[in-house]
Amino acid sequence: MLSVLQDTTYRRLFLAQVVALVGTGLLTVALGLLAFDIAGRNAGAIMGTALLIKMLAYVGFAPVINALVARLPKKPVLIGADLVRAAMALCLPFITEAWQIYLVIFLLQSASATFTPAFQSLIPAVLRSERDYTRALSLSRLAYDMEALVSPAAAALLLSVVSYNNLFLGTVAGFMFSAGMVAFTVLPPPALNGAEAASSLWHRTTLGARIFWRNRRLRSLLALNMVVAAPTSLALVNSVVYVRDVLHRPETDLALVLACFGVGSMVVAVTAPRVLERFGDRAVMLSGAALIPVALAAATTVTFLAAPGAGWWWLLALWFLLGASNSTILTPSARLLRDASTEENRPYVFTAQFSLSHACYILSYPLAGWIGAAAGLGWAALGLTILAILGSVGAVLSWPRPTAMRTLKSMNEGVEC
Repeated sequence: MLSVLQDTTYRRLFLAQVVALVGTGLLTVALGLLAFDIAGRNAGAIMGTALLIKMLAYVGFAPVINALVARLPKKPVLIGADLVRAAMALCLPFITEAWQIYLVIFLLQSASATFTPAFQSLIPAVLRSERDYTRALSLSRLAYDMEALVSPAAAALLLSVVSYNNLFLGTVAGFMFSAGMVAFTVLPPPALNGAEAASSLWHRTTLGARIFWRNRRLRSLLALNMVVAAPTSLALVNSVVYVRDVLHRPETDLALVLACFGVGSMVVAVTAPRVLERFGDRAVMLSGAALIPVALAAATTVTFLAAPGAGWWWLLALWFLLGASNSTILTPSARLLRDASTEENRPYVFTAQFSLSHACYILSYPLAGWIGAAAGLGWAALGLTILAILGSVGAVLSWPRPTAMRTLKSMNEGVEC
């Protein structure tokens, strides 16, 4: 897997991604503490609103900004997005009102909605071998999972010697480092044909979504995005409630629960290249789609039937399984995007996936949080189980078997309008 780091361009881009991710993790911790300073016990409302703003920026802003910058070289776009993110993070220590948080978060996440799809669509042009690209996807999945484990630990260590406002400076440093690495990296030139460059803004904004709709495997990926959103929402939104309120465990056990989710994802990410070479994308991703509803149903059953304070080991095992199942879908998903796109329309396809996948969380986050608060965790888990089942069924029905895929190959590749 690490052999892909021998490519100088990819190594620098991967290093930029890792450092920026750590900076983002520090931002998450510091933002929660800032919200508590401003709103006290109502800090959760501020964080929930900030999270919703983040998703709305990802869903509504990403396709438009990608269409606007599509004609520009990738390097200034990536550097500019990093500089905007650094500037917004630098504003956060001086914020004193909730509306200021919302404004800064919108601008920062809009810059992220510019950076991430452009960055992701660049990697297939750097690593043209399918074998190398698959290993790069596994490394990227590991980077995201490691960030979830390392950033909270690093934040806790730093908070023992500095105030939380200094964590924002770590975020600024991460984005500035990312911009510097991109600046010193030779990137492939953009591949835009004349017809696409002359097309309207509306055409470019909706191009990725139209390609998704016309490609059966990408329509299946849309359903798989919903499957992934269900366990992710349960873990991120309700883990703290399971640990503190249901099981009456100490605060430190929350990190252990989330670590189980991350470790499960990392185990699959490490083994993904070999498994994908042997079984292919369809078998691997649909197996994850089948396991997630089963694990969520088990979590629902344990929530309803376990005695108060019981079920700790069940929780750890189920969170590990959910993280592993999620990774079987997330790790190979970009292979589908690469195969269904051309160099000219690839940025639009990756942007569509970025936007549409985050749209699923606009449904799953409130389902996990609001139903959990109003009716109980069991009903929230049940609702997410039903959501995952619907997504799994849709994915299976939309994704043709290999024999049918060969018949449709000419129809699915290079769709541009």
